[in-house]
Amino acid sequence: MALSARESNNRRAQRNRTRLRKLANGRPRLSVFRSDKNIYAQIIDDAGGVTVAAASSLESGKGAKGANKDAAAAVGKLVAERALEKGVKDVVFDRGRYIYHGRVKALAEAAREAGLNF
Repeated sequence: MALSARESNNRRAQRNRTRLRKLANGRPRLSVFRSDKNIYAQIIDDAGGVTVAAASSLESGKGAKGANKDAAAAVGKLVAERALEKGVKDVVFDRGRYIYHGRVKALAEAAREAGLNF
């Protein structure tokens, strides 16, 4: 039986997460979730099973709101600042099922400019 598009995307995302955990060498993951209206990012320590830092476009007063590249860049900068406060500088980027384009790319570039290495 053929997989639906959603099942195929979920399997791809799980496969990517598993691969990234093996290649991370102890580095936390910068995980991105993109909805129609907002974008979310969190830095996850898989060894400890905890979220180190998180940010989203829902937070009031933190840059642009909504589902655009400006909001994604603000979220990337904010999550990078919070990670650096916790002492996390090196991460591995987990884009999940999303292609590296548009809002996901804007978030990644803003996080790099703010000081994260990946």
